[in-house]
Amino acid sequence: MAAESLTLSTADGIDLEAELHVPNTAAMAVLACHPHPLRGGSMHDGVPDLLFRALPRLGMAVLRFNFRGVGRSRGVHDNGKGEQLDVASAIDRLAQAAPSVPLIVAGWSFGADVSLAVTAPAIAGWAPIAPPLRVLPGAAFQAVAGDPRPKLLLCPELDQFNPAAQARAAVAEWVNTEVLSVPGADHFLWGHDQFLIDALVGFAARFAA
Repeated sequence: MAAESLTLSTADGIDLEAELHVPNTAAMAVLACHPHPLRGGSMHDGVPDLLFRALPRLGMAVLRFNFRGVGRSRGVHDNGKGEQLDVASAIDRLAQAAPSVPLIVAGWSFGADVSLAVTAPAIAGWAPIAPPLRVLPGAAFQAVAGDPRPKLLLCPELDQFNPAAQARAAVAEWVNTEVLSVPGADHFLWGHDQFLIDALVGFAARFAA
């Protein structure tokens, strides 16, 4: 199946621009959430674009979308609050498109933090990439922190906002949570595409039947 453009509708009535690619034999589903809208972030940025291009070739369905107020998505930026509804809507659509397969949420930066505030039942696990862990108040992460479903934080060793060592300390009390350092990488992860893909494939293998 080729990639398709679609529109998502959130619980508060916002229409979002999205793209979906479901391979013929999808064994996994991955939601890619983009970086900060007020800093130029969109679904076409580096990490979401990488996941959307690479993962379907590996048998994974991928959905990427623009948060409210970005590109052709309606609404306005809501500092990570309304954006949680955006993530929930995207999860629902991806679960419909790729039913009966594990669904992983893999946001980057702002998208990582927002995804860590969403506990939709369809989620099999979280794989946030370079999460600052500061976009939302700490209390926003409490539900995911105590959730038994697996979490793999992919944290750049030299991240300008939350390096791996700092992230590891911040989530030390989280349940079923691992921090994987991306050696030599900063927040933008240039040159580390294969590391990210390999890490996500390895995480996905945990859910294999």
